[in-house]
Amino acid sequence: MAKIPKRPEDIFDEFRGDYTALFNGDLLAIILYGSGARGEYIPKKSDINFLIVLSENGMEHLGDAMNLVAKWQKRRIPVPLFLTKSYIESSLDTFPLEFFNIRSAYQVIHGGEDLLKDLPIKKEDLRLQCERELKAKLLLLRESYLQAHGEVRQLRELVSQSLPAFIAIFKALLYLKGEEIPERHEAVITDITESFGLDGKLFQALWHIKRGEEKPGKDELKRIVWNYASEIKGLSRQVDQMDY
Repeated sequence: MAKIPKRPEDIFDEFRGDYTALFNGDLLAIILYGSGARGEYIPKKSDINFLIVLSENGMEHLGDAMNLVAKWQKRRIPVPLFLTKSYIESSLDTFPLEFFNIRSAYQVIHGGEDLLKDLPIKKEDLRLQCERELKAKLLLLRESYLQAHGEVRQLRELVSQSLPAFIAIFKALLYLKGEEIPERHEAVITDITESFGLDGKLFQALWHIKRGEEKPGKDELKRIVWNYASEIKGLSRQVDQMDY
């Protein structure tokens, strides 16, 4: 049975060696991002996310990586995000939030050039995507709340799955306000609630529910999730009024 890594760095040499052997000079960079780069990796729970930057020629031969991807999936390593430099450069106005969050916590484990350090992400593009994502996720949050039918397990799962997506937006909003962005998610929650006047106790409860540290009963959990949606609605209104 394939061994699940205890730490991201435990697989760096093997992972780098596999992809270097496959793509040779067409492999421009391998970058760890997400919880593994933030120091929040939890074995069997967290993903180890990699961004692999290939040359245009390497991307034409991406299908050759099929067996490698399958090998690493057996060790619970998700399919890497395969991009080219030109794709990154031409997509900053389309996906500013995604690139902003990758850049917020990453580690270059292969490649001499740091391709993410000086990405020119425009604040007006970032604000617009934050507003769009907040409003879209608010609709999904309400829909999922109703579909849960008050079932505790489903409501907990809703919190667990939705909160990280909102935290990714929270980081960008702190940046837009010119505030320092903490590395750890719990600190991001504290700062966003203070900066935008949100219910700090509510979001701390959501964080502890996500981590399995609090397990409120059915009625209390329904109240928490409903108020969660209300707070996101208020935040989306504030972001709509931000000017860049």
